[in-house]
Amino acid sequence: MRMSKGVEWAIHTLLNLDMIGGGPVGSGQLAEAHGLPAPYLNKQLQQLARADLLASTPGPRGGFRLTRPLEDITLLDVVQAIEGDTQLFHCAEIRCCGKIGELSPPPTGACAVKVAMHRADEAWRQALAAQSLADIRLELDRTPTIRSVVRSALN
Repeated sequence: MRMSKGVEWAIHTLLNLDMIGGGPVGSGQLAEAHGLPAPYLNKQLQQLARADLLASTPGPRGGFRLTRPLEDITLLDVVQAIEGDTQLFHCAEIRCCGKIGELSPPPTGACAVKVAMHRADEAWRQALAAQSLADIRLELDRTPTIRSVVRSALN
């Protein structure tokens, strides 16, 4: 399984907005702060806004701002906003294909591989849902200068 860079960018952006008081900050400023391509980051910001994790304020002093505190945003919220809510594993029922499929009786239950992979997918989602961005912010707060660095980069 591989997630796009957009997930990492989205998490950092949400954390950065929190560190400066929630926003609004323009997408160009947010992109420049980490040296990211502005058009691509803007795509991630729009996806976060569609998921109601960010709100967009138009105008010269506008930009993106958090819609709720980091305590109310989980890693699963961000992953689903950027990657979607699709299952990671899609069973193609290869147990029914080829010579093995021809020689085997028709299956009567769910594919054991599919069941195991869906169980693992659910455990992964539960682990993401159990971690809020506030948990990550607590880790970041152990770096004494991080908030002042982010504020300087975004002002």
